Amino acid sequence: MLSRTAESLYWTSRYIERAETTARLLEVAYRMSLTPNSSGGHANEWASILAAAGVTATFAETGQEPDAENVTKFMLFDDLNPSSIKNCIRSARENVRSARPALTSEVWETLNGGYLQFNELENGRASARELLPMCDWTKSQAAAVRGSFESTQLRNEGYDFFNLGYYIERADNTARLLDVKYYVLLPTIDMVGGGVDQYQWSTLLRAVSARRAYHWTYSGDYSPEKIAHFLILNPSTPRSLLHCTEMIDFHLSRLARASGSRSLANRQAMTVYGNLVETDIRSIVSDGLHEFLTDFIAEIRKLDEAVNRSYLFWGQ
Repeated sequence: MLSRTAESLYWTSRYIERAETTARLLEVAYRMSLTPNSSGGHANEWASILAAAGVTATFAETGQEPDAENVTKFMLFDDLNPSSIKNCIRSARENVRSARPALTSEVWETLNGGYLQFNELENGRASARELLPMCDWTKSQAAAVRGSFESTQLRNEGYDFFNLGYYIERADNTARLLDVKYYVLLPTIDMVGGGVDQYQWSTLLRAVSARRAYHWTYSGDYSPEKIAHFLILNPSTPRSLLHCTEMIDFHLSRLARASGSRSLANRQAMTVYGNLVETDIRSIVSDGLHEFLTDFIAEIRKLDEAVNRSYLFWGQ
């Protein structure tokens, strides 16, 4: 497969997953903003998602206050925000156009149709652009693209590059979603475990569409440690860091067998996956969940760089 085609497939899935995560971050901030958060912690829930998405500096250039209206517009529609849903959908479509010969017509039609529909929503009635409807639309659109790809594509190298981008982006984004909880953590340790704290953890599960799955797994025991385990180390959770890194290793191993040699990306993926397998949630919590997530995000960034070098991607 041509390096350029492989790169386009890799980034198509990353942008689709990023758009979905942006929607989920906005939903987390909205639901958490409904609860009182006195002093301490991050400035507010809306500033927290800018930090989690890594766009605080870009937003600051607008000169606006990080309130609900300004952050919502910035994360949904702003052309200057690389992580806005608008830019993610646009970038995914551009990459799909570059890789059209390697994709089925169903995948192209689903993504292109979503791009056109987003433009209609942006320019249409104000009610259609409200936060929660836009979040729901984005999540549904991402699922439609994913479903069309899984249902129609051959299981060849293109399939592996698409899924490699998907799981690298999801691993990074799950860590960022978890970190939002700590950007708005209650000001004193004595308040952790209280009603607001429990609501925030429950809200996080709802935002990643995992509340019922969590209930089945832990019988409704909404303790922070168990929720952290569910989203970090539970191999059955489709968004957990352990599951994502396992699938990254799986698809890189398939690519290595196809090429006849293992790459720098293979070695990096094995290290990240192995470190997660060997740790436990109590060690993560005792050493600091925020610190663990920060280190994990840095490792995923290194893994992305290794993929770029191994397969001669230019990077986006």
